[in-house]
Amino acid sequence: MPRILCVEDDEETASLVAEALVDLGYTVERASDGEAGLSAIQMSPPDLVLCDVRMPGMNGLDLLEQLAAAAPHLARIPFVFLTALDDRGSEIAARRKGADDYLTKPVDFEMLAVVVEHRLRAGRGGQGQDAFGHLTGREREVLTWASRGKTSAEIALILDLRERTVNFHFDQAMKRLNVVNRTHAVARALSLRLID
Repeated sequence: MPRILCVEDDEETASLVAEALVDLGYTVERASDGEAGLSAIQMSPPDLVLCDVRMPGMNGLDLLEQLAAAAPHLARIPFVFLTALDDRGSEIAARRKGADDYLTKPVDFEMLAVVVEHRLRAGRGGQGQDAFGHLTGREREVLTWASRGKTSAEIALILDLRERTVNFHFDQAMKRLNVVNRTHAVARALSLRLID
């Protein structure tokens, strides 16, 4: 079930959007500002981010920019703005920062459903959502051994590989799973039942 992070400071809007998306079969998590959104994305990357532009503290544009700077591989997560800013200049600024879509308030729930479905199906950069769940056999092996507490050096000995090769497979798995470290890669692979 795809997981969506809704970054929205207005409680009523966040509740309405979350309720609509849950009714469509999505899992929805919420963050009330850009800082909380950035932290949530880095801790457990969602399948799609739905974000307001104007928020106290870190706004949506800053969130998107900081995400790309802090963890470029996470910038592949589809990012959709949902905002009251309906002028052309704001939309152009958002798209220049890397937004995939730009929807305006009041929320058109039918359009929101279509955009979310399309972005989850298409993924970012044409990778498709299936890319999140695909691991090679070797990537599964190194993650399985890591889930059992083995270090890269130990995994290299077990699999008769160089440690550098093991680290390469970890890096590839982290990219495919859209996570920032090995612990999160193991947790995500376990939650997706890609490893036992």
